[in-house]
Amino acid sequence: MEISICSFSFHRTLAAGKQDIFQYIQDCKELGATQLEPWIAHFGTARKSTPSLAEDYDREQIWTLLRELMKQPPPVLQPGQDPASVDDGDYLDRVKAAAVEAGMPFGGIAVDGAHIYEPAEEARQANRDRAYKWLDVAAKLGATQMRIDAGGPEDMPADIFKIIVEGYQDLVERGREKGVEILIENHWGPSKFPQNVVKILDAVEGLGLLFDTNNWAEGYQDQAWEMCAKYARATHIKTFEFDAAGNDPTVDLERAIRLLLDTGYDGCWGIESVPKNGNEYEGAQKTVELIHRYVS
Repeated sequence: MEISICSFSFHRTLAAGKQDIFQYIQDCKELGATQLEPWIAHFGTARKSTPSLAEDYDREQIWTLLRELMKQPPPVLQPGQDPASVDDGDYLDRVKAAAVEAGMPFGGIAVDGAHIYEPAEEARQANRDRAYKWLDVAAKLGATQMRIDAGGPEDMPADIFKIIVEGYQDLVERGREKGVEILIENHWGPSKFPQNVVKILDAVEGLGLLFDTNNWAEGYQDQAWEMCAKYARATHIKTFEFDAAGNDPTVDLERAIRLLLDTGYDGCWGIESVPKNGNEYEGAQKTVELIHRYVS
């Protein structure tokens, strides 16, 4: 069984300046992961000036902070340089070497700031260029998947849907040439609704789903699990808190995992733990243990 811990699970640790991509690799090994799933904020040096995210998990608050965070280049970059171009000589070579030494390949890379839809064509092209750069990074690291968001309004009208489809088709083709599978995640905007996720997936051959157990619009989670489990190519098993038995009492993850298994899912069990108590290492460790119990 393959397990990864999305590095967003350590966003508070990153923000405090206590983890970078190299420490993340070592932490994943010690926590029992078998492959890596970095979030792009972990590339480069951790930003001590970045505010810690809210203790209580609030998607809108977190995304407001993340948008601001991603506007700030890490110290290893020149002012205005895109994070995707991080390579201070041999930086990416050193990152890859650290992963090889740890015996942990790169699975997916979670890319923010490169979503498909923006109202202005110029902004869409800037995002596309950023996605291309991250595809190059993914290929250099040997990553097998890359997550790109759809973007756009929640109702996804026909003209915007057309742009989203065309954008994913372009990235899927480019990704195929580099050996990188492009994924959409149920994340924000139209992808919070299962019918939109299925509509996009059915329209774009070769596009996969990063199935997050959370992130669905209020009242849609049960329907979304039923509709979308069969499309999963990767997962974010999301945990918030744990009871004495080591289970998360806020969400029926056993049912979610069972649905995935029943559809034949055999990919990596990715973790995105966001512990309300702020203990990120404990949250990741307990989620690893939870997955072993439910999947074994």
